[in-house]
Amino acid sequence: MPPRALEPAGVALVDKPAGPSSFAVVAQIRRITGARTGHAGTLDPFATGLLLVLSGRATKLAPLLVGLDKRYLTDVDLTCRTSTGDPEGIVVATSDPPSAAELERRLAGLRGEIDLRIPAASAVKIGGERAYRLARRGVEVEMPRRRSRVDALEVVASTGTTATLDLRVSSGTYVRAIADALGGHCVSLRRTEVGPFSVEDAVFAEAFAPSDLLPEADVLARLGAARHEVAP
Repeated sequence: MPPRALEPAGVALVDKPAGPSSFAVVAQIRRITGARTGHAGTLDPFATGLLLVLSGRATKLAPLLVGLDKRYLTDVDLTCRTSTGDPEGIVVATSDPPSAAELERRLAGLRGEIDLRIPAASAVKIGGERAYRLARRGVEVEMPRRRSRVDALEVVASTGTTATLDLRVSSGTYVRAIADALGGHCVSLRRTEVGPFSVEDAVFAEAFAPSDLLPEADVLARLGAARHEVAP
């Protein structure tokens, strides 16, 4: 198979819809451009929001983008936990919703540097096999914990049984694990920011055109400006 083209080059800010996998979105853009194509961090199929898709020679920027902090909005059902931490799993426990004071106590324990158990429905390899494949076959395994950093975790709306949370977290943090630690599961999940990039500047996957690619120079400029803003 011949190598993929290095042009058009750039980074597409894509607003992924719920349903398709991140890899399906990447494949869709690859068909349009005919270029080498990659990503800077996937989203679960049920999740929506910002997906950074790299095209052509801009795929070499991946190491600069995959470790960026993320921001999410999630609706958490506080009355039941599921096997996957999201709507696709089976219910494993139910409970009365916590009081506002109890919810804040739980949230306080999840801010800062924390250890979270990786969800069973994740791409982490256990004994050489993806955890989600084991979970689909009903194989129960002891999932490892991962060190994460939660810079912000706030309730922005609540119905009593469901809380909408705004989170700023380090790369690799599982929002589903945070929902599980709160005694619930993610009903919805939307990634709104990746480092200095915002979903407000993104295009819908079905409307993508090569002219939507952000040039490499602009990507590097945004990254440089972001590092300057956080420098002591």
